[in-house]
Amino acid sequence: MPIVVTCMWTAPQCDSSLTSTLWHIDAGSGRRPPHQGSQARAWLEARQAELLEAPYFHVVFTLPPRIGAIAFQNKAVIYDLLFKASAETLLAIAADPKRLGVKIGFTSVLHTWGSAMTHHPHVHMIVPGGGISLDGSRWISSAEDYLLPVPVLSRMFRGKMLAMLKTAHNAGRLQFFGPHTDLADKAAFKAFLEPLYHTKWHVYAKRPFAGPEQVLAYLARYTHRVAISSSRLIGADEQGVTFKYKDYRSEGAGRYKTMTVAPGKFIRRFMLHILPKGFHRIRHYGLLARSRTKADTLARVRELIELATPVQKPRPQTNQDHASASTEAIVEPVHPCPCCGSPMVIIEMFEAGSTPRNGPTASRTAVPIDTS
Repeated sequence: MPIVVTCMWTAPQCDSSLTSTLWHIDAGSGRRPPHQGSQARAWLEARQAELLEAPYFHVVFTLPPRIGAIAFQNKAVIYDLLFKASAETLLAIAADPKRLGVKIGFTSVLHTWGSAMTHHPHVHMIVPGGGISLDGSRWISSAEDYLLPVPVLSRMFRGKMLAMLKTAHNAGRLQFFGPHTDLADKAAFKAFLEPLYHTKWHVYAKRPFAGPEQVLAYLARYTHRVAISSSRLIGADEQGVTFKYKDYRSEGAGRYKTMTVAPGKFIRRFMLHILPKGFHRIRHYGLLARSRTKADTLARVRELIELATPVQKPRPQTNQDHASASTEAIVEPVHPCPCCGSPMVIIEMFEAGSTPRNGPTASRTAVPIDTS
């Protein structure tokens, strides 16, 4: 624990310091890890080239706690199934002619934690609002504030995930320990999953983005986030670690609370979210899937979006427009002469209280002229 505390507070401005320290304690490495902030920036620069001129939506697929309990013992398998089931669901519903009837693309990011660092596996998706028609001839946009029906997504996701879990169990890919040891039996595992067919699976979908720039800002927060950042840490000593968390069951300012846990429990909670070696927590699907033709696909998408964007016809000018243009053409001088209104030229600048080298010229005396 002294190592963690020292590293945690020596660089309080770095949100990745605690993550890096704990990770390398687990890995048995003594070297200083690369800064995650630079990795996030490099990743975002690559994603910027893929942004489309389209509305973007935020979709979240969450595993029920019952599955989360066995996912901890089978991280690589069940997290991979979470990616697969959620992606197949979104691709299938979007391609349904009764919905959008398009091929879409999106980026998925795995998170495994809740605000209190408990085990809470879910996938965040960043989804452009539209896609290429199934015949590849045009771009079809979704509604500005509506992508796909959430209840339909939830039901299909539930069916796919449960079917994939049964297939993985039959193939012997799942392991069970402690209180879940009996789930190795096929009948017991089927009985364990049965209640999940009758519960609501949480899927969240909304459009939180005003444009591509906001998408990048959002990705910066979500793609390389860790279970807890230094900004949420309040204190740490031999008695425990105190940190801030958000209680989603409460509303208003009361939802922001603090929690103190024993050092060992804090480390255990953090270690819950270390992924298996080589596991990719950011994946791309559909039009954004990695392939040798991805650049050509994106170029085609941009071309179709441009063709689908209505051309703004110039409005015929009226007499009022001409009058406004004439008024705008008259540029007021920045420093008008108080006598005649003509522009004045700055010949010297001096500080307040000092005497200018070039004093004002004496006013000329008017000579009266008799015109009678």
